[in-house]
Amino acid sequence: MPYKGVYLIGLTGNIACGKSTVLAMLEDHGAAVIDADQVTRQVQQPGEPVYRLIVETFGDAILVEPGGPIDRQRLGAMVFSDPQALQRLEQIVHPAVHARILAWLDDVATHARVAVIDAVKLLEAGWKPVCDAVWVVTCTPDQQLRRLMGTRGMSESEARMRIAAQPPQESRIAQADVVIDNSGALDATRAQVDAAWARIPLNE
Repeated sequence: MPYKGVYLIGLTGNIACGKSTVLAMLEDHGAAVIDADQVTRQVQQPGEPVYRLIVETFGDAILVEPGGPIDRQRLGAMVFSDPQALQRLEQIVHPAVHARILAWLDDVATHARVAVIDAVKLLEAGWKPVCDAVWVVTCTPDQQLRRLMGTRGMSESEARMRIAAQPPQESRIAQADVVIDNSGALDATRAQVDAAWARIPLNE
């Protein structure tokens, strides 16, 4: 059942599999899109309640400067090596991100026919029941590693730690309505997106 008349796609996939590439293709098709990672950055800005809770929980050492923005690399190094710390961070951040995305959905429902939530933690954060379809973007583990090291400047050990902190791709694929294999050429990915878009009921 479309959310307030909007066909809602939940787009997910493990780190460095190419969700942003698929998101841009869906936006080209006319979908309204939101990136949960960008929303996460917004709620972590100084002055936000989430910012205060994160600093209280993890200490001033995660800040670029006293009272300044959170150093995401420092915070990431702290939580991705400690599952309990990661869980504490998610318990702080997820409710605020959820509320912001719901507010965005209420707004786009006035003018969009298709909307897309791009979120690594889409399934874990409970978005699946709200979505009309879950799209999962995949690629090979070697490609994930190369992309993290090449485009994000991570060391091999840091990249492997980030990959290991996420559920196996197979667990996401098992819950998918659409799987986009982003292991090949860009044109091959685009062809898969085009074909899946054409199957959206509102576009028939």
